[in-house]
Amino acid sequence: MKPNNSIIRIILSTHDDLLQAQDLARLLVESRAAACVNLIPNITSVFHWDKAVQLDSEILLIIKTIQEKGPEVQALLEEHHSYEVPEIVELDGEVLHEPYMEWIRESLLG
Repeated sequence: MKPNNSIIRIILSTHDDLLQAQDLARLLVESRAAACVNLIPNITSVFHWDKAVQLDSEILLIIKTIQEKGPEVQALLEEHHSYEVPEIVELDGEVLHEPYMEWIRESLLG
């Protein structure tokens, strides 16, 4: 029987280029580091960078994975992201619809 105790994780990241964000999403899913990645274009980010407040249009990546794959997701984002400091925010996904949680586990663990 397949392990059923993997804790679901949601990882958020942003990108300024849709095609590169799509490439990252495909890489994460094809490598089975993520079960699914949602891309939400046209968000507006306001942040400090280079000693000034910046306002940029970005794409939000919502990455669904499991706790064991979190380090792999982080490593792939760090290696393949064009940002000097990519956003990598990991959230617990403990309260999820059980059939959806099982689909994520099946997608990543086979």
